[in-house]
Amino acid sequence: MSGSADDPPSPDRLAGVFSVSSVRRGDGTVQYIGDPLVPPAAVTEELRPVFRQQGYDVRLEELGPASNGGTTVVGGPGDSDSITALSDALHAGRDQYALVAEPIDTDTGLPWLNIGLLLATIASTLYVGASAWYYIPVAEAPLRVFEAWPFAVAMLGVLGIHELGHYAAARYHGVDVTLPYFIPFPSYLGTMGAVINIRGRIPDRTALFDIGVAGPLAGLVATTIVTIIGLSIDPITVPERVANSDTGVIITFNYPLLFQALEALVDALGLGTEIGPGESVHPIVFAGWAGMFFTFLNLLPVGQLDGGHIVRSIVGQRQETVAAAVPGALFALAGYLYFTRDPPPVGFGVWGLWVFWGLFATGLAYAGPARPTVDTTLDRRRTLLGLLTFLLGLACFTPVPFEISAI
Repeated sequence: MSGSADDPPSPDRLAGVFSVSSVRRGDGTVQYIGDPLVPPAAVTEELRPVFRQQGYDVRLEELGPASNGGTTVVGGPGDSDSITALSDALHAGRDQYALVAEPIDTDTGLPWLNIGLLLATIASTLYVGASAWYYIPVAEAPLRVFEAWPFAVAMLGVLGIHELGHYAAARYHGVDVTLPYFIPFPSYLGTMGAVINIRGRIPDRTALFDIGVAGPLAGLVATTIVTIIGLSIDPITVPERVANSDTGVIITFNYPLLFQALEALVDALGLGTEIGPGESVHPIVFAGWAGMFFTFLNLLPVGQLDGGHIVRSIVGQRQETVAAAVPGALFALAGYLYFTRDPPPVGFGVWGLWVFWGLFATGLAYAGPARPTVDTTLDRRRTLLGLLTFLLGLACFTPVPFEISAI
């Protein structure tokens, strides 16, 4: 629901930044047709405060070359809604742009869906943490589920900070975006992650890059802190009923390079702990592992994943060529693991994970990447930061994230 906005800024308030040839109004949206007087990528940054003051959000769209002269003003319901154009028509053949102003959504109601999903995800991570990682018999002692709060806080903290990184970057660039939607799922993670919905248009490659890179970098900071804390806490004792169970299988989680580096750092600082017989690492450690796993998957350079945003902002439309290779690489990895590793005693091997992500990446590649309104070249500093982010993503990768073996 949109709140009321004041009259849009008059064309003379855009002087020095955008030369207006005509103004069009309809359904609450105002279009200023004309030419940027500064680099297109800087137009919205320069004018956003002017429009925000009047209750409008603004974005720049490229319309292509003008076809003829003349000045066109399309009014609203009555003559009083028309705004007089300031300048003559643009010369034929020159690219035209439109500053599109829309009333800012001022709905201050509580985001009940976000809150409901968050509460459900808290419940699922508490349950999974208690039953799978703290070995608590939840059915016999339901209230003991709250003993798993460290695992729930660590898991939701890693995922939440990742999504809030996206949210903060989007709001900084004036892009309309929702709060995170957490996805409850009673698996070994207790959740399938979290997502945000970008409702506004992304103005340029700079905004697309910042939105894409902010999540993984913020999430990695949280993941690093969680991992170090988990490795510094005493391990937990595995109950005899679990150690002597007849399930017949053990799931072993393998650590990526970044995790191993943090483990070496903790040991070098004298903060590490020894894991004795009948003990297991603290569950917070697994939250750190999951944060790294999610980071790598999000940085796959395909579609509208974080990696897709980053590559699209760096190489432009050539991103689709990169994205087309991702499913093939994942299927190739799955095939290699299928033929070189023994099958597990139950279920599919880890190759099944990469087949699933290969199929998912195929769908994402088909859907295509995000497309900024103004497709200008990204600056060198951000390009280097993008390459560094992908290197960090590779440090979160291990081709065999887990193994299922017989006891």
